[in-house]
Amino acid sequence: MSPSDHILLFDGVCNLCNGLVKFVIRNDRQGKIKFAPLQSLTGESLLSGFFPDNEIVDTVIFIVKDKLYFKSTAVLHLLRELGSGWRLFYGLIIIPVPVRDFFYNIIARSRYRIFGKMDTCMVPDQELEARFL
Repeated sequence: MSPSDHILLFDGVCNLCNGLVKFVIRNDRQGKIKFAPLQSLTGESLLSGFFPDNEIVDTVIFIVKDKLYFKSTAVLHLLRELGSGWRLFYGLIIIPVPVRDFFYNIIARSRYRIFGKMDTCMVPDQELEARFL
């Protein structure tokens, strides 16, 4: 990874997470954010540098300049990077992490039941292939 990398690690079989990726693709006008499913070799490799014990991570992770953000903090940093009106949501960072993550966890626990689950990870088309690691 170079210091300028912005990487979103996501649950590749979760429909909600795939919706987040599609949202970022539409709103990241500069195309600076790259993607990798947590279940991919790239995702596992990126995480192994931070979790050498192969700890299982089951949350959205946003990596910016070798710094990891998890759960609600990851989403807020991601929105800030998108710029325009989305960066206003970053103001929610003042809410304590336990409160933000409480609501994040409610959604995360129910994501498969509410939004569904795919059998395999999303495969990007040729136009977007360069943004997936």
